[in-house]
Amino acid sequence: MVAMTQEEEERRQILYRYKNLLKSCKNIISQDDIKLVRKAFNLSLEDHEGERRTNGEPAIFRTLEIAEIVVTELGLGRTSVICSMLYDIVQKKHISIKEVKLMFGPKVTQIIEGLVKVTEIYAQNPTLHTENFRKLLLSFADDVRVVLIILADRLFQLRNAGNKSRELQISLAKEINFLYIPLAHRLGMYQVKSSMEDLALRYLDPETYFELEQKLKDTEEEREAYIKDFVAPIRVELDNLGIKYKIKARTKSIASILHKMKKQQVEFEEVYDIFAIRIIIKASEKKEKSECWQVYSAVSDLYRPNPQRMRDWITIPKSNGYESLHTTVMGLQGRWVEVQIRSKRMNNIAEKGFAAHWRYKGDKGDGGLDNWLQDIREVLESREDSSVDLIDDFKADLYSKEIYVFTPKGDLKQLKSGSTLLDFAYSIHSDLGDKCIGGTVNQRNVSIRQVLQNGDRVSITTSNNQKPKSDWLSFVVTTKAKNKIRQTINEERVKEADLGKEMLMRRMKNWKIEFCDENIRKLLNRYKYKLASDLYYNIAIETHDLSEIKEIMVKKEEEKASVEHKIAAPKTQEKGGEDVLIVDENIANVDYTLSKCCSPIFGDEIFGFISIGKGIRIHRVSCPNANEMLTRYPYRVVKSSWTSKGSASYQAVLHITGEDELGMVNNISEVITKDLRVKMRSIQVETNAGGFEGKLTVVISNIDHLNNLIAKLKQIKGVNKVSRYDMVV
Repeated sequence: MVAMTQEEEERRQILYRYKNLLKSCKNIISQDDIKLVRKAFNLSLEDHEGERRTNGEPAIFRTLEIAEIVVTELGLGRTSVICSMLYDIVQKKHISIKEVKLMFGPKVTQIIEGLVKVTEIYAQNPTLHTENFRKLLLSFADDVRVVLIILADRLFQLRNAGNKSRELQISLAKEINFLYIPLAHRLGMYQVKSSMEDLALRYLDPETYFELEQKLKDTEEEREAYIKDFVAPIRVELDNLGIKYKIKARTKSIASILHKMKKQQVEFEEVYDIFAIRIIIKASEKKEKSECWQVYSAVSDLYRPNPQRMRDWITIPKSNGYESLHTTVMGLQGRWVEVQIRSKRMNNIAEKGFAAHWRYKGDKGDGGLDNWLQDIREVLESREDSSVDLIDDFKADLYSKEIYVFTPKGDLKQLKSGSTLLDFAYSIHSDLGDKCIGGTVNQRNVSIRQVLQNGDRVSITTSNNQKPKSDWLSFVVTTKAKNKIRQTINEERVKEADLGKEMLMRRMKNWKIEFCDENIRKLLNRYKYKLASDLYYNIAIETHDLSEIKEIMVKKEEEKASVEHKIAAPKTQEKGGEDVLIVDENIANVDYTLSKCCSPIFGDEIFGFISIGKGIRIHRVSCPNANEMLTRYPYRVVKSSWTSKGSASYQAVLHITGEDELGMVNNISEVITKDLRVKMRSIQVETNAGGFEGKLTVVISNIDHLNNLIAKLKQIKGVNKVSRYDMVV
């Protein structure tokens, strides 16, 4: 027998992996679809000819493995397989978008365009806390398959991170932990989620991971013997009933075991549900529920169930499509064992999430996926500027419980635990939520803030005069309600801004002043707005008087926008000839200023931010605007630190609240004047309903000096709170 060369062996492996991919696809695509998949494979194979991965394997292996994940683990179909094979070829410009459209149609083209753009985002800046994930979700919400193929790519990267540097392993694991695990959970992809959790833990906390892995190996033999004895009588009962079934033992993931250990404050040996028994029945969709209950009856006759641990998700599935019957029974040796009972269809959905759910409801191509995409689009769409808010929404849903309430007609609605009447209204229809003014719960009149409980019967009262308000965001809990409220508020704001713009254009025409970018920029600088739309909106709602704007515009020379005092020679700074700040050594000859939004003081933890046209601005790490800057523009952040000596003076604004007692202002002034090193610039105090609130501007030398002053002010009788005053801009 002639030994194969390395090249021949690799070609055999490529063909073997490709055939495995087709086998995985056989239940979801037709013969015509396979021809298109073959065409995509041939293009990819030709393009990757001679290319190798860092581990020496042919580059095509990566393409085939990602396509396999897309099909077998995410449950996607022909379109996604083709896209996963082609997008890197388009990325390298080895094939044009026009050619893709001619060969594979508009849907494949749309998804590949999205994949190429997202890949470019990652290439430019793969930092975890950037706008990448927001762009990924929002720019391509038209087809969530873009997100899911990227998810498959990240899972592949994590599984093959063994030969990467420690730094890259940690960075990738953090990104997966922060972004993709919550997303996989939200989409019901529990198998993918578990795999990601374990792999991320392996790189983030290898000592704990390998310790728990070893403990699982050490107890494997004893566990298998126990499971064999436990399921033996169950098999006899199910055989007697004539039910077709499979029994699997599922060991908890290492990350899940660690989570339980931390939550319950127990050792590994004390985690009683390290494994669960899964009984998967083969039955038609009409009979599957009744047969699941038959199995439950058989199990509970053999072993005593714990009524507190009964979970019925076949009568009312979870919102992400999950269906299963869970019970925990007292097994042999007095040991609690979780038993999961589900049909083959339910098991597919449990492992692959929404994609599998809609495949059962639709056809075997991509038709059934459209409904699924619509459902997920509601989760992904958001008009908020902060990507962190969007991530928080996913994470908030990660382990959230659900409640079930009834409409007036008796229909069942599933909501997140803690949902209000307003959440319920939005779950029915956006217009109903927008116009909701209250309603009834169990025939009792309640407000829109009423928190709902399991079994409540709910009806909604509306008014055509009602409009969403920004404070609604403080009490709704469902992602759909939050997104719709934000969207409507922003739409109303755009209408008001258009009105304000028209008003300003008419007035400027009357004043014989040109309506141009230069003049609008003067107003933006004067009122410290970032966007012209903010200016127009505030004109429309009469925050700014048009006569005041006229006065600003008709001046012969526009007063320069107030400039923050230079660190080199600030107004409140009495310098001794040397700089008190060290900015990133890679940046030279750039002005830098202390930002007014957070007023940094010598000793504060700080960073520099490169502003457009205004040099570097120095902010406190705790600045209320820091999160936005660090998340959206990490490439404009520069390291900054104070020198060992600080010989300057700094302006600080304090926020002070308390009880409105006689002589309070005098008491505050007295504390300040007793400290000879503190200069008071201004004090503003307002009283309301027996309390007072004030702003205090002082000049001090460093953070210790400020903290000492705050401590003294807190000792004044009637003062409740003293803190630094920061502005969100």
